[in-house]
Amino acid sequence: MAVSNIRYGEGVTKEVGMDLHNLGARKVCVMTDQNLCQLPPVKAVLNSLTKNGITFQMYDDVRVEPTDQSFMDAITFAKKGEFDAYVAVGGGSVIDTCKAANLYSSSPESDFLDYVNAPIGKGKSVTVPLKPFIAVPTTAGTGSETTGIAIFDYKELKVKTGIASRAIKPTLGMIDPLHTIHMPERVVANSGFDVLCHALEAYTALPYKMRSPCPSNPINRPAYQGSNPISDVWAVHALRIVAEYLKRAVRMPDDHEARANMHLASAFAGIGFGNAGVHLCHGMSYPISGLVKSYRAKDYNVDHPLVPHGLSVVLTSPAVFTFTAEMCPERHLEAAEILGADIRTAKIKDAGLILADTLRKFLFDLNVDDGLAAIGYSKADIPALVKGTLPQ
Repeated sequence: MAVSNIRYGEGVTKEVGMDLHNLGARKVCVMTDQNLCQLPPVKAVLNSLTKNGITFQMYDDVRVEPTDQSFMDAITFAKKGEFDAYVAVGGGSVIDTCKAANLYSSSPESDFLDYVNAPIGKGKSVTVPLKPFIAVPTTAGTGSETTGIAIFDYKELKVKTGIASRAIKPTLGMIDPLHTIHMPERVVANSGFDVLCHALEAYTALPYKMRSPCPSNPINRPAYQGSNPISDVWAVHALRIVAEYLKRAVRMPDDHEARANMHLASAFAGIGFGNAGVHLCHGMSYPISGLVKSYRAKDYNVDHPLVPHGLSVVLTSPAVFTFTAEMCPERHLEAAEILGADIRTAKIKDAGLILADTLRKFLFDLNVDDGLAAIGYSKADIPALVKGTLPQ
């Protein structure tokens, strides 16, 4: 089990400057995006750095749903800056971009595709030491502050891929629930959908004992290992929190209890899937977001067509869990019950359909787009979507 150190609490961001001072950091790179750079979470970080005499440079050009090019732009900035520590303030896009910047600036001779997952990249093991890295998440979604995964759109193939290595996970994740108050309604919903799928997929992933062959050397053991007894605990707990609090967090921006709990659920699910892995919802989501035509999600202030990651993941979930249920029907029924289904008279062979129906009801209550057609796809797009899924 690998997980970042976590610090949780309202206002905990004010300690980030002290942490960097304690680490002996002389020149720090602060990464964020254009939307966040004017908002309180970034101001709280910069105030703490200034108060503690930390020299820093800001990089606020992170792209929401990053691409290989946007990663490389950030890497170039990091290499030029010769930083000795990193701070990312934002959602998964910012934290993932900062992971890449830290990795490639610490391994300046490496080609970009060296560390990218096979079959698109070479999938090399990371053997270089990285710089200290503090992640301050502002969305309740990706759990990126707890994982060694960085995801991006590989434009040439119009597909999402990533870098997966325990070596790139943040040194510290600072989970400050005050930061989630600034999320617009659709961002809360879509990032919450990501938490939901992280929990469901980690819990229903192929069990670790069924994965083979065993790696010849532990350095080659993947971060994603299959469902396992420890990830199960975190995934189920995260699912219970989503069931109780996601609807409240979406509907009532001033429900601080709901938003704080979703922020924790995001980290809990991250600990679960960061070690177990995800499966079809995520595998199929990458071409759904990568092949986007003209769809622009509400509440996202971006200058390009965008299917938010959490939305691209959740749209396939009823179909996926109908398909996967025969592997572990008891787990699918348990998930349906947590999400509100009455399973007292349920037949085990109906587990997938019951979970799918429960998910549809849960999602429609949250005004989800109704399937792939609603975000601009038609039957004619299926071959391209399949082709984009297979490398995953």
